[in-house]
Amino acid sequence: MDDLVRQAMQKWPDVPHCYGWLGLDQRGDWYMRDDWVQAQGDFSHAKGSRLLHSKLIEFIQRNYLVDEHGQWYFQNGPQRVFVELLAAPFVWRIHDDFTVWSAADEQQQVLHCPVDELGRVYLLTVRGLGLVHTQDVWLAAEALSQQCWVEKKVLSSELESTYHFVKSPQKRTS
Repeated sequence: MDDLVRQAMQKWPDVPHCYGWLGLDQRGDWYMRDDWVQAQGDFSHAKGSRLLHSKLIEFIQRNYLVDEHGQWYFQNGPQRVFVELLAAPFVWRIHDDFTVWSAADEQQQVLHCPVDELGRVYLLTVRGLGLVHTQDVWLAAEALSQQCWVEKKVLSSELESTYHFVKSPQKRTS
């Protein structure tokens, strides 16, 4: 977490949390969701405006955390901005040598490879569960065929409870 964020949290400790305004899709893109977009439906139906500003995205990724309920949030100064997730808390990229990387360019240690009934490929790392980016699924298949990772069959309906995360903190508080 950035030092400026820590300082803001100390200076303004009672800022209310924010729900529904930020989303992470299945390709690792961040979306801003204003009141109008939220009124159009949940994140799976109304994404909002894709964030393109690289410094803002880097700031979000540096301050992206999880609470005790499995709700992922961006600590924006003194305010927690809870994130709506389309798939999982992360979207992992795989390099040709089968190393796994976060969007923040941090190498991840793979614990196992969940595959759901629809064929979606996830990786559980020390940091948490992430969907494999669609452009890298072929590398995941190759890594599995070479037995680099342990495959585990999962049901998509059980991902949140099995891997302790909440796709929609906004629905949880409603």
